[in-house]
Amino acid sequence: MYDRETRFKMEDTMNAGRIEYTEKGVLNMAQRRCDVIRISRSQAVLGLLTNYDLPSQFYLDIPDARISKIGCLLTRANQNNTIEVRFLRVLTEKELNRIFVFSTHPRHKDFKLDVRSW
Repeated sequence: MYDRETRFKMEDTMNAGRIEYTEKGVLNMAQRRCDVIRISRSQAVLGLLTNYDLPSQFYLDIPDARISKIGCLLTRANQNNTIEVRFLRVLTEKELNRIFVFSTHPRHKDFKLDVRSW
């Protein structure tokens, strides 16, 4: 399914993120911090602070941009504590622009938030 979808251009960004997943079945809901390093409308590269086991499916929250519960599928785990994920839904342009507004990356310093569109 994911190999037939269109791939959007990845852009560098720097946002704080939170990964949420269940541990040991449905008993525990675990949360881990991460950094969103690169993002597109359909995928992202996340930087983890430490090395820990992740399930193949989890939720990604970006609290600064107030975007919650983006379903993710783990596609690749790298040795340098980064992972590549595919989103279970395509992000809208408004959501992507909102992420760039709250990014600390130098490329996005001139992005403005249009309050009339929200």
